[in-house]
Amino acid sequence: MAAPSTGQARVFLHIGEPKTGTTFIQQVLWSNRAELAAEGVVLPGHHPQDHFRASQDLRGIEKLASDPAGSWTGEWEILASQAKQPGKTAVISHELFSAADPEQAATAVRSLRPAQVHVVLTVRDMATLLPAEWQETVKHRNALSWEDWLGDVIDRESADADRRQWWFWRVHDTLAICRLWAEHVPPERIHVVTNPPRGSAPGLLWERFASLLGIDPGCADLSRARPNASLGMAETEFLRRLNQALPGPDAIPDWFYMWNVKETVAHRALADRPSGGRLVLPAERDAWAKQQSETLIDGLRASGYQIAGDLDDLRPPQVTQPPASPSDQPAEAILDAAVQAAAALVVNQYQREYPAARPRDEHGRGLAGRIEAAVAGSPRLKRTVREFSSRYPVVRRMRVMAWRAMEKTRTRGH
Repeated sequence: MAAPSTGQARVFLHIGEPKTGTTFIQQVLWSNRAELAAEGVVLPGHHPQDHFRASQDLRGIEKLASDPAGSWTGEWEILASQAKQPGKTAVISHELFSAADPEQAATAVRSLRPAQVHVVLTVRDMATLLPAEWQETVKHRNALSWEDWLGDVIDRESADADRRQWWFWRVHDTLAICRLWAEHVPPERIHVVTNPPRGSAPGLLWERFASLLGIDPGCADLSRARPNASLGMAETEFLRRLNQALPGPDAIPDWFYMWNVKETVAHRALADRPSGGRLVLPAERDAWAKQQSETLIDGLRASGYQIAGDLDDLRPPQVTQPPASPSDQPAEAILDAAVQAAAALVVNQYQREYPAARPRDEHGRGLAGRIEAAVAGSPRLKRTVREFSSRYPVVRRMRVMAWRAMEKTRTRGH
């Protein structure tokens, strides 16, 4: 990997793909922020949510007026300005950047210059990706069964000449995504990180990612990174049936669903329950998955992109367990998940009505931490700042200046 000239900033834009270890990498980055800063690696923004908001802003996603989180207009501009610190290596990471179109990718790279821009894509074999993605879509209010969803993705969408019009392929057509960004970044600065197969050494994915940054992976404490929330089959089936029963976005907006169903029910109540088996690709889909993997491997091998890991990791693993369908789960298991979900919603409602009952966060005792906590703890103040920032460039510039001052305070504190 070519080193930047003296004093030049490097920005690694980690654009996804979803369900390829991105949450784990982001957890390692943010939970080891001070240690990475000592190695010259910075994370612009104050919170991982800033990177999500920037991805929404860059892609022009409409923000509902009812959403109490406030406008994200201008968030990409702020994050890009913060990333261009001379002599530093910055990491911007969110999997939804993979959904960018050509114009949005051009805007992203242009706004990060004169920094040396690198694009990072984490990828995974198709056979284990598909079950993970279906479960994720259920957490985003999809009500299609596993079999019906799979039929759409494979039989209808994958054969489309413009398959990136469909969400799954928009974020998982790896070669098309790489070609799109290669219009603006030379191939030697496009990095494809393969996700190690199940059973690999713990931390191997982080080691591969850290190698791109040119740092010792041992500088980060991996025990601080929580595992990504994963649902068992009974829990996923309950959530899918709940989605069938709920009214649509006109009655229950997506932001409300994300807060109350995805976060409270899926991630807090159901994710830690003992799993009743692992969802695997049906045997009749195996040949298709293998063909997709070979096409991807051949394309990457001929591309000139930088590969971190082993391309053999993209071949589907041998399936040894009998197939099972979420729709065949015992009624008792689904009912048990429903009861636990209902209890979580009661607790969530109580803590919302009585904020003093919420668990206390002991982090952020320094001045910068207290300021961050004060803003984060006041939705009204946070929304006001973001609304003004979306309207007035001078407020956006002040936010960048405030961020830089807080970063200096944070660095001195460590």
